[in-house]
Amino acid sequence: MPDSQPQPSHSSSGPPSGPDEAGALLLCGARLTDGRVVDVRLAGGRIEAVGTAGSLGAGTAAPGASGASATRVDLGGHLLLPAPAEPHAHGDTALSADFEGPVPYDGRDVQRRATEAALLQLGHGATAVRSHVHVGDVQGLGALTAVLQARRALRGLVELTTVAMPRVLTGVAGADGLAILRDAVKMGASVVGGCPDLDPDPTGYVEAVMEIASEYGCPVDLHTDGDDPARLARLTAMAGGLRPGVTLGPCGGLARLASQAASRAADQLAAAGVTVACLPQGGCGTVERRGTAPVRLLRAAGVRVAAGSGALRDVSNPVGRGDPLEAAYLLASRYGLRPEEAYDTVSGAARAALGLPEVRVEAGFPAELLAVRGARLAGVLSLAYSRIVVHRGRVVARTSAVREYCGSATGAAVDLPRQGRGEPS
Repeated sequence: MPDSQPQPSHSSSGPPSGPDEAGALLLCGARLTDGRVVDVRLAGGRIEAVGTAGSLGAGTAAPGASGASATRVDLGGHLLLPAPAEPHAHGDTALSADFEGPVPYDGRDVQRRATEAALLQLGHGATAVRSHVHVGDVQGLGALTAVLQARRALRGLVELTTVAMPRVLTGVAGADGLAILRDAVKMGASVVGGCPDLDPDPTGYVEAVMEIASEYGCPVDLHTDGDDPARLARLTAMAGGLRPGVTLGPCGGLARLASQAASRAADQLAAAGVTVACLPQGGCGTVERRGTAPVRLLRAAGVRVAAGSGALRDVSNPVGRGDPLEAAYLLASRYGLRPEEAYDTVSGAARAALGLPEVRVEAGFPAELLAVRGARLAGVLSLAYSRIVVHRGRVVARTSAVREYCGSATGAAVDLPRQGRGEPS
């Protein structure tokens, strides 16, 4: 592929201008997945140019095409990738595993935990996070209010969007749920969802969600185990053609179906254009049974498969990491995806599930990038210790780790390297 030069924008939905818009940034000496070592110039929240290493400027500051000087960031020894996105988080329950009894829904506490959780995921590389938030019942709209406050506080660091999740939407009890779901959308929830499996009338629940989604033009993101083929067939039939799209997850029950039934369900999901968000790192509290969806079967049928983290250190997964690279690692190591396919589930497919524009390390694309110390994608998924995260064209997070072997004459004799640096200790 030839070097990329300045191009017009590929999408009108790029980062907004404002006080947090980045100046010019020059990423120097980064390795791409095709083996090239390049410089990448960023400006205005987008990739402005990509050229062979050393071709885009010299000295401590290099001019961008816009005339502004570019701050240099040395990415020697790093693999540069499109940034991951997190399609399935739970900000209102995150980091609550140490609490005794029910999760507290005090507004300040929810905002603090949701903010910390989003920053943890940003540090791992996710520059966009979709957080499912319970509405109704005892907490009313308080948890959603708190997560929306976290979203505003995090502007410019990470893009946090919310899914409103009512518990019941049918029957007499469902009237309140329908009203509060509409209120949640008016408040700022950008996606409607929930768990139809927990409603006395799952089909009625899905119909109610689809109706509100159509009314407000919202995407739909529903929790389901997917272990009932007839119920899943009805759901996908209702989802077909809905814009701007439907996501289902974690769908671990699909892996427990007989092969013929699972294949038929995969074909139905593909025909309806439904995205499946699997959770290879563990489940979440809304769906009781764990297990990872049959990702190879789904992909072979043409289903878009994204991978999320699910629970982040709450009662349903007290050790959840919220790390998209771990999700990709598990899909590669346990479920047979090639490293490139596995990484796409947490990057390209995850961004598409969130309605975000595509990212490539080419001119004109959004400057949403992750640099990880390493030379090849397989090695990065294996040992992704040091990371640099770029959001809207500026560095927003850094994680640095060095492993040294000390106190051994044998180690000195064989000239053992530092972790990831390729240099002697």
